Amino acid sequence: MQETSFKTVSVIGLGYIGLPTAAMFASRKVNVIGVDVNQHAVDTINEGHVHIVEPDLDMLVGAAVTAGYLRATTTPEPADAFLIAVPTPLKGDHEPDLSYIEAATKAIAPVLKKGDLVVLESTSPVGATEQVAEWISEESPDLAVPSRDSKGRSDLYIAHCPERVLPGQVVRELVENDRVIGGINQESSQKAVELYQAFVKGDCIITNARTAEMAKLTENSYRDVNIAFANELSVICDELDINVSDLISLSNRHPRVNILQPGPGVGGHCIAVDPWFIVSKTPEKAKLIRQARETNNSKPGWVINKVRKKVEQFLAEYPNKKREEVTVACFGLAFKPDIDDLRESPALHITQELVNTLGCKVIAVEPNIKIIKEDFELVNLDAAFTTADIYVLLVDHYQFKRFKPSVAHIVDTKGIWL
Repeated sequence: MQETSFKTVSVIGLGYIGLPTAAMFASRKVNVIGVDVNQHAVDTINEGHVHIVEPDLDMLVGAAVTAGYLRATTTPEPADAFLIAVPTPLKGDHEPDLSYIEAATKAIAPVLKKGDLVVLESTSPVGATEQVAEWISEESPDLAVPSRDSKGRSDLYIAHCPERVLPGQVVRELVENDRVIGGINQESSQKAVELYQAFVKGDCIITNARTAEMAKLTENSYRDVNIAFANELSVICDELDINVSDLISLSNRHPRVNILQPGPGVGGHCIAVDPWFIVSKTPEKAKLIRQARETNNSKPGWVINKVRKKVEQFLAEYPNKKREEVTVACFGLAFKPDIDDLRESPALHITQELVNTLGCKVIAVEPNIKIIKEDFELVNLDAAFTTADIYVLLVDHYQFKRFKPSVAHIVDTKGIWL
């Protein structure tokens, strides 16, 4: 880490990545202007609180706001560096939706000035950083944007620096992890490195924008392929009456084997989305990547069928009980353990689909969320234990690891109860 020449940094998008990044810069005594279209998020941050669950983030934000280094607004203001950290969801047939990046870029364009740095942090398909430069050029024609050939005058620096942090450990990993930084030209790369060295202890590794974009997609596609292998194993083992957790434990004793644990699918805004960005660009070449996505996307349906069979088994054992009198408890709604993030969550999808199709009473236990907008009841552990006939473990939150149910009717997608 080193002192930075950037006096003011603006972070566009104050979600799971943008807010921790903004707070981290502010902790280094850099004036940070956070921008978000969500008025509730802006007001919450300006009160020194956080609107998302992430360990240690509340203390970091509170200290930054109290010290006067972090404030939030809904309208972009002039700064020396702008970090775009907005969502990049999918649309249509798994096509990347760049509308949020476009909106953020066009929002900051009027306040850009010569010498400013613009960094795209949002996970993006190859070529998105160059598209940002084009949008800026369209909105602010008086400013010359950098080009890949590094020729000609350039008034701005534009780069891509994808986040690569683990939810639940974001604050630590923002500091410790290496960062891949790819500028549209070499000057942009160097300028972006200078910015991130304000708080990053890991190495800041320079490449070009396209390689930096592809690096993030590659990292998450690698994970997706490996999870797909584990999920496919779980389906095969269920068919062959083999405990998949035992099998993986034995197989991982091989010195060069490291099989991941299966689950109900893949969620989150990264692994469940990013591989499609590669497929969309090269559909005829990305055969393995596509198959891994389809394998993981099919797992929630498999789990739902397991629950349906368990309900039929229960009704056969208790013929005097009507279907609508059976209570199914789903344990966990987040896309991974010990967080509140519901984005692309297979657990949430499974629970909602059971509500829609099962004909039973479906309740859910999610220790990290107090209120949910879905049309099922959110209950605590005690209520679930008291009323549930069938237990469906979808997320291995630490609270669920503390006990092993004695009930016979369990669907355990994480291998901690069976």
